[in-house]
Formats: sequence, structure tokens, C-alpha cells
Amino acid sequence: CNSQNTKQNSLKDNFKDDFYIGTALSADQINEKDGNVDSLIRKEFNSITAENIMKSMFVHPFKDKYDFAMTDKYVAYGEKNKMFIHGHTLIWHSQLAPWMAAIKDSTEMKAFMKDHISTIVSKYKGRIDSWDVVNEALNEDGTLRKSVFLNTLGESYLADAFKLAAK
Repeated sequence: CNSQNTKQNSLKDNFKDDFYIGTALSADQINEKDGNVDSLIRKEFNSITAENIMKSMFVHPFKDKYDFAMTDKYVAYGEKNKMFIHGHTLIWHSQLAPWMAAIKDSTEMKAFMKDHISTIVSKYKGRIDSWDVVNEALNEDGTLRKSVFLNTLGESYLADAFKLAAK
């Protein structure tokens, strides 16, 4: 019997000089509900993306209310484990809070975008390493996706969102 006492390298270790190895985290994973899953995440991955908890319906459920409880835990998880932290997502046509989907006025939509993007990006400045600023803005054929943002602001919403996120 020839036993070898070698440690198997993880995915993140094998590619540490080339690129990040990432995974999307659910709320249960962020809350470390399963020790085996958490151990696997910490061993194999060095980059994380929030699966759903940063989408607007969760992080900004009402016009005058933000809920950062889960996003704070997500960022803390990444920091604790020395991971690259990706923010997903600032502007997306889906999983909107109902009040956002109801905006029909361009002035109100511009005000929403400025408040929403500025509030979230400034809160996590220096802690979240990259962002999906606008998610899925195009259809599969390359045309602009019809969304509440395109309908109220036209194509300029894309450039505006990136300018706001860069501040």
C-alpha cells in the first residue's frame, strides 16, 4: 500500500496567477447555513457575486427605504474570506420593486436612478470591487431591451447609469 500525503490544490490556488474563480452566493450561503457548502466555497473560490440579495426589489423595496442587512453580510463574508467582491446589480429590468416598475415620468426616473445608484455605490465604495451597473440591457438579437428605464429615459439611461456609478 503506497499512500501519498499530498494536499490537493484548490481551483482558486491553481489559477491564482491567471484569473479569479467565482461563484454566486444565495442568502443561505451568505448566512453560512451549511458548513460543508461554506467550506467548499472558501476552499475553491476567491470571487463572489450576490445571486439575488442586491437586486432592487430586495435592497430598495420602498421609495424611502433601503434594506442593506443581507448586502452587509455578503460584503462581510467576502472581506472575511479575502475574496474579490462583485456587486450584482444596480439597474436591471427584472426583479424590480413594484414602485420602481410604476415610474412613468422621466424626471422621477432620473431622480430614482441618481438616488439608487449613488446610495448603494457610495455605501460600499472601496469594499465592492466591481459592479454590474446595467444588467441585460440588450435582447439576444442585440437590440435594446424594452424596460421601464428605456421607456422613460430612452437610450441615455445606459450612459447615465455608468456615469452615476463612476462617481
